Amino acid sequence: MSTLSKINELNARRSVIQMGGGEAEIKKLHSEGKLTARERIEKFLDEGSFVELGAFVKHRSTDFNMSKKNTPADGVVTGYGTVEGRLVYVYSQDATVLGGSVGEMHAKKIASLYDYAMKMGAPIISFLDSSGLRLQESIDGLNGYGTLFLKQSIASGIIPQISVIFGDCVGGAGFSAGISDFTFMVSQNGRLFMNSPNTIEGIEGKKATFESIGSADIHSEKSGMVHFQYDKEEECIEGVRNLISYLPGNNLEDAPIYEATDDLNRVDSVLDSIIPEDLNESFDVKTVIASIADDREFLEIQSKYAKNLVIGFIRLNGSTVGIIANQSQENEGLLNIAACNKGTDFVNFCDAFNIPIISLTDVGGFISSVEEEQKGILKNASKLVYAFANATVPKVNVIIRKAFGSAYIAMNSKHIGADIVFAWPTAQISVMNPEGAVNIMYAEELKNSENPNNLRAEKIEEFSSMQGSAYAAASRGYVDDIIEPSATRKRIIAALEMLYSKREQRPAKKHGTV
Repeated sequence: MSTLSKINELNARRSVIQMGGGEAEIKKLHSEGKLTARERIEKFLDEGSFVELGAFVKHRSTDFNMSKKNTPADGVVTGYGTVEGRLVYVYSQDATVLGGSVGEMHAKKIASLYDYAMKMGAPIISFLDSSGLRLQESIDGLNGYGTLFLKQSIASGIIPQISVIFGDCVGGAGFSAGISDFTFMVSQNGRLFMNSPNTIEGIEGKKATFESIGSADIHSEKSGMVHFQYDKEEECIEGVRNLISYLPGNNLEDAPIYEATDDLNRVDSVLDSIIPEDLNESFDVKTVIASIADDREFLEIQSKYAKNLVIGFIRLNGSTVGIIANQSQENEGLLNIAACNKGTDFVNFCDAFNIPIISLTDVGGFISSVEEEQKGILKNASKLVYAFANATVPKVNVIIRKAFGSAYIAMNSKHIGADIVFAWPTAQISVMNPEGAVNIMYAEELKNSENPNNLRAEKIEEFSSMQGSAYAAASRGYVDDIIEPSATRKRIIAALEMLYSKREQRPAKKHGTV
């Protein structure tokens, strides 16, 4: 056979592989509003940058007539390319080939991709759309799952891992999303759950539904597993590209630095009047975040989950910074289990990938309820404290209003290792709300007073001045400086520049146990 014939054979084989499960299956996919595995990769990567690996891999199972089944690329497209010129690895499950089910060779291709990504120090992005384990391959398929989870676990904290759920991601396959750093999900076709709704008792004895346990809404709002939710696949893919622009390629690199077009010394007079006079009146902390950020751009993460704590990425002087802030518009900004878990995961990610952390503190305490106590608010709050204390990246805290009790300590206070703590003049820092403290401390005097209201007001003013003001905390060294709110942006940028070369040595250990 001539060389030309060999080349023609190669091209013919490659064409068959690129058609996946065939034209009919592709049309069916399109009719459901879904893109094919290869279309997703093409839209995600820079044009013409995709290089496929393992295209000719196929299953080797002979049980249950599998020898007669053709599985192009064994149901998963794997390879590498670039996003804004930066190297990334990507795999995309092909639902047109045996439903994108995971078998031995399918998993082996993904595991091999992880090896490449780890060697080269580049993020790995997974487009998940699979019916689950390939039953015909039984224990070999389970071995494939386990191998993949092992690779993900080893890679955790070394390279960013992003999962994107475009179709079914059920049972053990959901572990891949759970181990990932960030999970995206589309509303229309995405489904994520452990157990089939047919096996779960719902409300009032009715069976659960896919919508009640596996929808994007459920995992964005209730479980917190989904960090970003989109209606359309194209929007979702663009969202992944945007997130990657904030992240380093690995734990030994810094995040990409963009040219700063915003004034580093910009002041915002809006912040000088944003805090209400009434301590219990709410305001939108996202206004403060936008004021601080370059070009007022804020990439919020888990925006629908635990809204009493806001997390996400901004840029300061062109560099990525993680921000975590109490939101008084939700549950008065009080911390609960969901908020603690949300904050803990985010702080751990930022610390693993050398991203400085800014906290905006306005917290009056923890939500008080039997349910929270029974579900372990103490344990989960302890994890947030540990995450901040354990983090060695530059940490800056800005106390903008309430900072009461143990919740204040947990929010990146100087006491657990914040490098720089600023406070606005509006800050109140104490063991508890001044009114509550006075009611306890002067209970007897108030009871016997002829004018308890005047006495209470007098004692509240005295307590706030002596124990609760930012100046009292600063006099003890717990606050480094009291700043004008309008100057917050330039003061944080200056602090981060000072902290750029921070090195913090800790006692040698394998890892913590919290």
